[in-house]
Amino acid sequence: MNGTANGSTNSVIIVGSGPTGLLLAGDLATAGVPVTLVEKRPRGISSLSRAFVVHARTLEQLDARGLADGIEEAGQQLDRLRLFGRLSIDLTGLPSRFNHLLVVPQYEVEKALERRAAEAGVTFAYDTEVTGLVQGSDGVTLQLRTKEGESAGDRELSAAYVVGTDGMRSTVREAVGLPFPGRSAIRSVVLADVRLAEKPENLLTVNAVGDAFAFIAPFGDGYYRVIGWNRARNVPDTEPLDLDEIKEIARLALGHDYGMHDARWMSRFHSDERQAPHYRVGRVLLAGDAAHVHTPAGGQGMNTGLQDAANLSWKLAAVVSGRASADLLDTYEAERHPVGRAVLRSSGGIVRMAMAKRPWTLAARAGLTGFLDRVRPARTRAVGQITGIGVRYPAPRGAHPLVGRRVPDVALQGGTRLYEVLRAGEFVLILPQGEQGERDGVRVAHWAGDRRTALLVRPDGYAAWAADGTGANGGVKSTDVPEEFAGYSLR
Repeated sequence: MNGTANGSTNSVIIVGSGPTGLLLAGDLATAGVPVTLVEKRPRGISSLSRAFVVHARTLEQLDARGLADGIEEAGQQLDRLRLFGRLSIDLTGLPSRFNHLLVVPQYEVEKALERRAAEAGVTFAYDTEVTGLVQGSDGVTLQLRTKEGESAGDRELSAAYVVGTDGMRSTVREAVGLPFPGRSAIRSVVLADVRLAEKPENLLTVNAVGDAFAFIAPFGDGYYRVIGWNRARNVPDTEPLDLDEIKEIARLALGHDYGMHDARWMSRFHSDERQAPHYRVGRVLLAGDAAHVHTPAGGQGMNTGLQDAANLSWKLAAVVSGRASADLLDTYEAERHPVGRAVLRSSGGIVRMAMAKRPWTLAARAGLTGFLDRVRPARTRAVGQITGIGVRYPAPRGAHPLVGRRVPDVALQGGTRLYEVLRAGEFVLILPQGEQGERDGVRVAHWAGDRRTALLVRPDGYAAWAADGTGANGGVKSTDVPEEFAGYSLR
């Protein structure tokens, strides 16, 4: 264990050190909240990545933490999104600085997030598992068991809040009695890290036929990750796996196995579609795969979890620090649960369309492919869903049309841009040029152009409030901004 245990009055314990937990921990520690991150694995980033795609909205969130440029350097950009085998969608028109997919192993994202969390002062407790959880009116106590090192043995650790980011088999979720309804969508999916005798033509090689699919992505170290499935080989996860089976699946789905050899790792798993009915039970919250899991289609898993963390972190920091009432945490579930449900639908739909075999399902896929290819608004909506760019949160009745929407990385006066200012982890109030004002806990900036709208941007990059020019001079001042937002105080 690194450091000492936190007290219970103003601290947070996060269970699970995947990307979701690491981003959340880094945000909270940067905001001054004492954080302990509990992880049952030994210290070290696993190279057994399942995620290889980082979408535009996630890159924007990483940019708001000063991490995007470094992660982009570790990966490769892809400007087209391929669906259903034949449908290829151009991403260069995305209204984002990151108008592409980034192909990068999950462990590169984790390394950047872990470094940030450590620098912010997060306390790490590796080799430690949760064996019990007791929740009270003013805090949560975890029973922990550490397997190795000076802290080996059983102990208790308390905090004001606990967040479970500990994956599909979440101990935290089970401890608070939340079910995880759903089903196994695909059984006996195979994974392998291999070398290839022949380099694929495309950065991402992916295709599906009626009986098989395969995906190949580069690690960057000479190895490639292969993910595949064969309808005729529906066996338990414990069934032995060899390279010949991997190559057969590749030939079925891709028509070629690229001379796969020297597998350093192979495994089977089953892909589930599940979602917890609630993301909050009192002082315990869930995020990432602990809250929702779905098929890997569209590469939305890690991305959705990271965006859960970005939504939750500033709210939890505000509650723990006394800037907001605990009711603010209810907006986390209200905003993110529908997003998780939508991802289940979209990823499941992609898989079902890709694996179509019967004549009527093939006809439906052809019709949908043609529709998306011809109808630009439908294509824009689909891309917005998958990349996260189109996610919008509910707004109060009568609110300005911008409220709840993602705010792009707009240019600001002085040569800076919004997502650079968001790195402070505070609200940003963008005013028309010439308007002055100060608000506690708010960064005031000005549009680079002559726009007359005032816009209050939440720390996660979504609009909290907006107003068009008012008053004799058509301006909006900082004093026009309401003092309360869902229990969050700007006073």
